[in-house]
Amino acid sequence: MTQKRILLGVTGGIAAYKSAELVRLLKKAGCAVRVVMTGGAEAFVTPLTFQALSGEAVRTSLLDPTAEAGMGHIELAKWADRILVAPASANFMARLAQGMADDLLTTVCCATEAPIVLAPAMNQAMWKNHRTQRNLALLEADPQITLLGPDQGGQACGDVGPGRMLEPQAIADRILLDSPQSLAGVRVVITAGPTREAIDPVRYISNHSSGKMGYALAAAARAAGAEVTLVSGPVALARPADVALRMVVTAEDMLAAAMKAVDEGCDIFIATAAVADYRPLDCADQKLKKSRENLSLALVRNPDTLAAVAGRADAPFTVGFAAETNDVIRHATDKLTSKHLNMIVANDVSRTGVGFNGDENAVTAVWQGGQQVFGQESKVNLSGKLVTLIAEHYRATAHSNKHPVSSKEKS
Repeated sequence: MTQKRILLGVTGGIAAYKSAELVRLLKKAGCAVRVVMTGGAEAFVTPLTFQALSGEAVRTSLLDPTAEAGMGHIELAKWADRILVAPASANFMARLAQGMADDLLTTVCCATEAPIVLAPAMNQAMWKNHRTQRNLALLEADPQITLLGPDQGGQACGDVGPGRMLEPQAIADRILLDSPQSLAGVRVVITAGPTREAIDPVRYISNHSSGKMGYALAAAARAAGAEVTLVSGPVALARPADVALRMVVTAEDMLAAAMKAVDEGCDIFIATAAVADYRPLDCADQKLKKSRENLSLALVRNPDTLAAVAGRADAPFTVGFAAETNDVIRHATDKLTSKHLNMIVANDVSRTGVGFNGDENAVTAVWQGGQQVFGQESKVNLSGKLVTLIAEHYRATAHSNKHPVSSKEKS
């Protein structure tokens, strides 16, 4: 990808320690990163940490004689493709909302024409305070500014509530997915991750799906303007920013949650989840002891969530994923036809370095009358390309009246 130039602003708050990981993720994705720290941020993390991770000198003062000899704050403002402030403290947000330029970071924000992204982080009471909310309203009304988060959960002070900074991976995903608003107003439901089918209270049948592809697609669809609901099996991933997350465990749970989400309104359904095909006929009430040399399990077929959605009378534009180990395109094409899908994305999970658990993938998108090959690259970058392709086919199908455009687009 074209190298993106990200200016990361770090303000005072305990979440500043997460910003180091954010720099690492952005650099790993190929971005050029420069860091500006406020005085408050230096109380939590040293500039040397960010210098080592970014490979660039860290700026901390507006009145640095050496840097400002060349109008350094203006140079920074012009250099950045995007300014990301993470964490953005209540103090910083208040000053930015009022247009103040009383330190290097606020001065750069006032001088730049680049988009500004804020990832708020503060105590839940500070976030709820009416003065913070007043400043938030001013920032949200500014077309140059986008807010990511905050998240909900436990905080360093022991409180629980809104105010946590989003996890670095979720922020990085949104920054890297600089998508046009190809899905503005469209409602997208995505399934992701594995399911678990219990054998007894401590054992289950599952698979190697990490959920990374589905979560990356959810972030990409949201970045493209969609309203996204993510139905996820058990994974160790952070919720993508501004995405409604519904966690499930079994295949039957996933079917129920997916159908409910579609009932609530769905224009595009994308099934990346690796749903277990079978489950034990009976689940033991107690842990099975290994006293026997052999153990036989009777298995029954699980419901097919993708087929159930595609088979509805009001079926949305439906995209399946096919993880295959041989004859990949033939098997995928068979599923495209038998399940009445609009598109299917196939990948060869027998290849090393792609598919399950990996950070990269290589796939082929197949539809009636055509296909497109995507070479190996990060799942984050690939998801953006897939969302663009899905949006194009969805619009073409909608315009042919096979799938009506969502009511929100008409209004």
